[in-house]
Amino acid sequence: MTSSDRRRWWALSALALAMLVIGLDSTVLTVAVPTLAQDLGASTSQLQWINTSYTLVLAAALLPAGALGDRYGRRRLMLGALALFGAASVACAYAGSAGTLIIARAVLGLAAAALIPMSMAALPVLFPVQRERSKALTIWVSSMAIGLPLGPVLGGWLLDNYWWGSIFLINVPFIIVTIGAVLAFIPESRNADAGPLDWRGVGLSSTGLLALTYGLIRAGEQGWGDALVWVCLTGATALLAVFVGWQRRAAYPLIDLSLFGSRGFTWGTVFATTFNFAMFGIFFVTPQYFQAVLGVDALGSGLRLLPLIAGLVIGTRVADGIARHLGAGIVLAIGFTLLTGGLVAGATTALGTGYGFTAGWIAVVGAGMGCVLPTAMGVAIDELSVDRAGSGSALIQALRQAGGTIGVAILGTVLNTAYQSGLGELDRPPFSTGVMQGVAAAAHLGRPDLVESVQDAFVHGMSVLLWVSAAICAAGAVLALNRMPLRRTADQKDRGQSIHA
Repeated sequence: MTSSDRRRWWALSALALAMLVIGLDSTVLTVAVPTLAQDLGASTSQLQWINTSYTLVLAAALLPAGALGDRYGRRRLMLGALALFGAASVACAYAGSAGTLIIARAVLGLAAAALIPMSMAALPVLFPVQRERSKALTIWVSSMAIGLPLGPVLGGWLLDNYWWGSIFLINVPFIIVTIGAVLAFIPESRNADAGPLDWRGVGLSSTGLLALTYGLIRAGEQGWGDALVWVCLTGATALLAVFVGWQRRAAYPLIDLSLFGSRGFTWGTVFATTFNFAMFGIFFVTPQYFQAVLGVDALGSGLRLLPLIAGLVIGTRVADGIARHLGAGIVLAIGFTLLTGGLVAGATTALGTGYGFTAGWIAVVGAGMGCVLPTAMGVAIDELSVDRAGSGSALIQALRQAGGTIGVAILGTVLNTAYQSGLGELDRPPFSTGVMQGVAAAAHLGRPDLVESVQDAFVHGMSVLLWVSAAICAAGAVLALNRMPLRRTADQKDRGQSIHA
């Protein structure tokens, strides 16, 4: 391995570390909610906004961040985002009130919105050869995915041994190391032909994505009968429609709509978004199952997600081996089939089912994740030239983010509806509010029979949710076989010395 090769892989290590931190930060807060409520005196609404502020700013800033990186330098923007992420982490750790923490979390979301697409955009620059780029993308994706289940594990351990601010302060050493690695190993890149920033497009896209994300989050909290939900969703649809129309006419558009003329970019993005839609249901429902039904704490819940990481590692290795000889369609179809099988097995879970069975189907789901996500994103990113890497990566991530948010809202509704229908005569507050509240209320009454009824209703709701997710993944397998190449063409085997425009 030459010195240049070593520098590129060291640079990838820095990018992977940044993505691991973002993955951790996305879920680590889940274990700290009771502590924050007590130590900061945070109300239920404030606790919701501590999470929501991060998500809203992330959704609104993704597309502008990609365009800024293309115009002014991706390395420069990445360094600024890393510094901002570190500073915001310190502000979160030492926040003296819920309001301060909400603002600091919003700044974290802004930094993450620049970090995610800029780190992804660096991959075509660092790895112009397609096979190396695919391997690098797999490592990049896996780093963020591994961070998600590790968040509750690390957060639970920190809360057991230190004060609540440590769950944010742990980001700082990672960020310092990443900044040093970016300075040392990642070259600057930008689009030399980029024109002025499309401020009208920034306003339309940011406001539209903000309204869409907030509407979906509120739907998950208040239900689909809430008037403000439909005001937000209707407004978002109108704004995003105007945004697309404007992008067709703008001299220097925020996003390049011609990317959707590429089969690889279009379907790669569709599969990655579909994956996020279905998989966010897993991260939404399984922690509740572990805590409310199996009776473990937040740390134990995180530990019980570790088989997913094992499956993910195996899946990425299997996918890489298959991809060397066959086309993306086969790899995606295998991945979506594994996801479907794992989810169907999970849907057969009964109240008395032991954790061993759950660990098995979660591992199968992890293997499917390892096949689908790197492959889908690889297909999409292969269509990006270096000049369009920033805005193209931001577009992929924005659509994935939207898919995940929609998935949580819709699948959450499926879960709640099935759960409440399974409660029968108990379909009233506090039992109908949620499984955690229902179990607590039944236990407070000293009625083990009611606890079991609430748990059984939740398992029924989880089963329905997993059946819906399985159906989505089954459709993904069929589409992969019909829309993607089933074998590598001679052009794909020989291509790789540069990224095509």
